[in-house]
Amino acid sequence: MYTSRLDLPEHVRHAAIALLQAMLANAVDLVRQAKQAHWNVKGPNFFMLHQLFDALHDTVEEFEDTIAERITALGGTADARVQTVAATTVLYDYPIAASSGEAHLKALAGSLGEFGKHARAAIEAAAVAGDADTADLFTGLSRECDKQLWFVEAHLVGSN
Repeated sequence: MYTSRLDLPEHVRHAAIALLQAMLANAVDLVRQAKQAHWNVKGPNFFMLHQLFDALHDTVEEFEDTIAERITALGGTADARVQTVAATTVLYDYPIAASSGEAHLKALAGSLGEFGKHARAAIEAAAVAGDADTADLFTGLSRECDKQLWFVEAHLVGSN
């Protein structure tokens, strides 16, 4: 951790960085899952879902950047290496056999729900650690994740 004039104690910064790093791995995974769906969706409503998944990718890519920049602002090193992400993400494994729109929607809905759950848990943990700004960052992620989940789940209404 580098020396900074940031007025948060070092132990608070360490705690926030750990929370952020865990969410960064999830965000990187979710970015790749959205692109996986974008590239591989087939069937009815292809074009609409292709665009939806691309927009989701772009939104979650902003999550990734916001999280990584907060880590570095706190004096840490953002670690989004493939090995780190694969070892630490808590999101569901994306089904490689998914091809139908419904299969991709269900997979993404599951991962968005899990991402949001962890963002909400991180809000409280960051607040308890003493970093209100990181708690606020997680609040913003949670709110936007819920919105993206709504967009995805709206396509599943009436399906099994």
